Amino acid sequence: MELKTNYQYTYFIHPFIVKEQRYSKYLLKMLKDKNCKLKIYKKEKDLNLYKYFLPEIRNFLFSSFDFTSNKLKSLETLPLDTQAAILAKYSCTMFEYNLEKVIQGKTDEEKGIFFDISKIEIICFNTGICFLCIKTNVENTNLFDDILNFNYKFRDINQEFKPKQYDKIKIQTGAFSDVKKFTDLIKDITGANFDAVRYDIDTERFLTYSYACVEQDYWNEYRKFENIEHYFIKFSNILPADDFTNFVKDESVSISEWKYAKIGLTKQGVTLFSSATEMNNFTIFPEEFETQYFYTYILNLYKKIYLNKLSVEFSNSKNIKNTRKKFIEFTKNIWIQEITQDEAGTIINRRLNEILELDALYAYTKNKYDILYKDLNIEKNSKITVALAIILSVAIALNVVNFVQLLNK
Repeated sequence: MELKTNYQYTYFIHPFIVKEQRYSKYLLKMLKDKNCKLKIYKKEKDLNLYKYFLPEIRNFLFSSFDFTSNKLKSLETLPLDTQAAILAKYSCTMFEYNLEKVIQGKTDEEKGIFFDISKIEIICFNTGICFLCIKTNVENTNLFDDILNFNYKFRDINQEFKPKQYDKIKIQTGAFSDVKKFTDLIKDITGANFDAVRYDIDTERFLTYSYACVEQDYWNEYRKFENIEHYFIKFSNILPADDFTNFVKDESVSISEWKYAKIGLTKQGVTLFSSATEMNNFTIFPEEFETQYFYTYILNLYKKIYLNKLSVEFSNSKNIKNTRKKFIEFTKNIWIQEITQDEAGTIINRRLNEILELDALYAYTKNKYDILYKDLNIEKNSKITVALAIILSVAIALNVVNFVQLLNK
């Protein structure tokens, strides 16, 4: 009996880097794009998101919560380059990219998978670290195998050399006449992205953030999760349907309030696997996973990339003082901050920290900071010592001259 879904979506996340000195110009480019719209959060409309994050992190991620109607209107009346300069001062700015629909029929391929791109979001931090987030929905099928194959195939769509395996799994979309036009859009949004490799970012493989609610007949009070656990393992490890690799270790995270839902966290992404036995799993929960927990994931990805970025900058003798300042501000404003009091969110955040090895990365970066700080102090003290020695020598010489002059008198 094939596993079937009640509801699903997948975000594919593509981190990219904009040079800090060109960040304002990048925002200007987005503002000029007729398909791009500044994303504004409002307390009344996004109350759950507002309440989920604690103030410090909420201000860091969603500065638009503080935009009053008058403030927004005033911003919109300004020239675009001035708007960009103002937005560049905020820690994070988000855009929604609206696609122009192109009618495209499904081909007759037996293994064709038709999907829709329902949302594109661009998340920009003023450190130049950005994320292109593409929300997709598999259409015309409710087979879980199709979701597995789609996620496995689509995450590599940006690769220069496509994997030969599963070539017959055709990816088609109603928003583009062909896949190349879609990859061209990615390049247009992300730019050259030359610095990505320096900061250990995979530019060819998307990170995956996926939600799937299976029909209640497969997981309920009488049918246990263990019967379909192999589907969850493939789902969380982004494997195709016919992969029979044996995973002994269960990477799921146990959250007491989720009776019929399991979240999988790996370096490749985040997946949530649930059952329609619980009504919230196809009504309320998908929205929470798409907002609160999604931005929890984005924040942790940001931490990882930024720490890598600082580590690279510490290796460069230029602008060391500026890098030290950045590291201190990051530690004070982001690293030591608690992000939420939500129980599930706290557990997920802690587990993401472990999976992404953030503590080890922070310790490595701090070690570089400590060594450089020590070297700078030694150099500073050495210069002071030399200066004092010169002054002392000059003083002694002057005293000797004065003494000789006194003797001659």
